[in-house]
Amino acid sequence: MFSYKPKLKHVIEAKQFSDRKLLEEMFDRAEYMERKDKKNKLPQSLKGKRVASFFYEESTRTRFSFETAVLALGGKVVSTDKASQFSSVAKGETLEDTIRILSSYFHAIVMRHNIKGSAKIASTYSEVPIINAGDGEGEHPTQALLDVYTIKKEIGRIDDFSIAMVGDLKYGRTIHSLTYLLESHKNVKIYFVSPKTLSIPEEHIQSMIASKTQFEETENMEEALDKVDVLYMTRVQKERFPNQEEYDKVKDFYILDKDMLRKMKPEAIIMHPLPRIKEIDPKIDTDPRAAYFRQAKNGLYIRMALLDMILG
Repeated sequence: MFSYKPKLKHVIEAKQFSDRKLLEEMFDRAEYMERKDKKNKLPQSLKGKRVASFFYEESTRTRFSFETAVLALGGKVVSTDKASQFSSVAKGETLEDTIRILSSYFHAIVMRHNIKGSAKIASTYSEVPIINAGDGEGEHPTQALLDVYTIKKEIGRIDDFSIAMVGDLKYGRTIHSLTYLLESHKNVKIYFVSPKTLSIPEEHIQSMIASKTQFEETENMEEALDKVDVLYMTRVQKERFPNQEEYDKVKDFYILDKDMLRKMKPEAIIMHPLPRIKEIDPKIDTDPRAAYFRQAKNGLYIRMALLDMILG
């Protein structure tokens, strides 16, 4: 059915998907997977394949959607959600040696690590595809894919729109990957909304300048509400802070409540990579603009599509 065969081995960073043809192929496959899943007729394209789900940090959506995708496509998965405790990493084994071993057992490795750049390091030692499921405050490329896919499904386009990214822009790897991916899209404007201590890193500012991506920085979320088609909320990354005191200063800086919805466009959507803490009032969940649970479900089909492209 799919004639385009992209050269894709490791998935390390969002910029790998800046090619529009590759992105459209990914979305076409995701839509195909969703249709087949509803009919209980998913292709068994991973039959005979073994995938390691190797997570140094906790995860709900990313880990379970990847594992569900493998199983649904006929593959087998072996997983650990605390690799730093329940593997030889606890004995001092290096990442390089761990990857050498795992790549001799499996056909692909889905890895989350607490250190930025770890996925790239792993890819240099692996004989099989490494899929970056989050590397510290670095990137989370498959989250960016499902985010853009959600935007396409919800507002009908992936060009010509504005988006406000709110919260922890310093440590939020979902923000970093989504920003990189949107740089290749036409006429997209990004409003970065954060306290100064959590502003978007300079490397991303320079990348946007180089790509001529429109952006503004502000601390006032309400100023951006009526300007955007997508409101992308994030939690403050408690696990990245040096101490509780610094976290407490910013943890509740932005809280979206029902009163604020009146300022948003009627056709705008609210997204969140989840988990949320207090940044979105649960009373908003029933508003049709609240897309974050649909967004999470889209992650299953995007990851099916990705695994099918790499291993199918």
